[in-house]
Amino acid sequence: MTTLHPAIERANALLDLDRRDEAEALVKQRLAEDPGDIRAWVKLAQCHLVEPRNREAALDASEKALSLDPEDIGALIMRSEAVWAAGGRWTEATEPLREVVRLAPEYWYGYAKLAEKVFHAELIRVAHSNGGTVRAHQADAAAKDAEKLAMEALRLGPEEVYAYEVAWKIASISGNATVADQLDEAILRLDPQHQYALARRTEKAATAPGVKATEAATLYADALATTPDSARMRNQLDDASYRLLRGIRWLALLCLALSGTMLDLFAVEGETQRQLPVSLGQRLWTLIPMTAIWLVGALLRYRRLRTGIQINLRSLIHRRRWPRIVLAQAAWAMLCALLLTQLPWTERTIPQILFWAGLAPTAATILFDRKKNS
Repeated sequence: MTTLHPAIERANALLDLDRRDEAEALVKQRLAEDPGDIRAWVKLAQCHLVEPRNREAALDASEKALSLDPEDIGALIMRSEAVWAAGGRWTEATEPLREVVRLAPEYWYGYAKLAEKVFHAELIRVAHSNGGTVRAHQADAAAKDAEKLAMEALRLGPEEVYAYEVAWKIASISGNATVADQLDEAILRLDPQHQYALARRTEKAATAPGVKATEAATLYADALATTPDSARMRNQLDDASYRLLRGIRWLALLCLALSGTMLDLFAVEGETQRQLPVSLGQRLWTLIPMTAIWLVGALLRYRRLRTGIQINLRSLIHRRRWPRIVLAQAAWAMLCALLLTQLPWTERTIPQILFWAGLAPTAATILFDRKKNS
């Protein structure tokens, strides 16, 4: 195994920290000392690939590395990445990787990278020949050669997560959902904190038919406990939390309906409407079922939520506009319900207006604001 110069090792660490400019400066300094250091040329190409505007420089650096040793595995892989990043030369980008497979037939990574590039190149070719569209059967056909390469990568590297990632990508895009799910499980066995596989599995469970908002929020909260940096899981938890908030409007509307029933607001043919004003005792009694509705439907439900979900609910209300709108609608409907039940109305015209005023703002949005959590 080739020993890396300390400068290249430091450049690797800087790239891991997203400090590309410092890494590039360090590599260039090393090349000034030793222009024949092939690892430095490969690392320089990697530094250039981070910036889209430096793709031509990445090609030059990878070409220089290969001029020093045409059979260097690292240089061949970097050459493939540089050609691919340059765009429009998809098939050409697979050629260095085929050479890697020829030179190192037991190297799993070469097969995995080749599988990924072959699959994408074939998809791009099909899309170009079909006006930008790739149908399901075409994606499945495009996956055939890539699948064989991916399976060889898995055979040679059964403990390598990246090999499974490539195989998952091929299975997912080609429409083989069952295999994709199996590969996700394999990825999570190797890396229980794998951000994307965990997100996919959690999202599938949370969006299954019959899963309620509370269950979905719990699933996302559990996933975030494992991968706290997952932006995707945070967004999904926000969506589930918003679904919980939307539910409180139904509680307010139920109370509003109860108040309308107490006042007998709308005449029914053949029935005599209740005489107004309603007695004080009847008005106060109406507060009992309303209180029960909120205690059981909101407070008790909230207290049973995981602490993380409770915190996210409060945070969501502060961070985003639509959750505040939902709360305002629920509060307005409840205010209308309380005014209807607690004031001694002697006629029904104003109460009817108040009833519709409490109902209309919520009814106008409740059917289409399911995804408006921003």
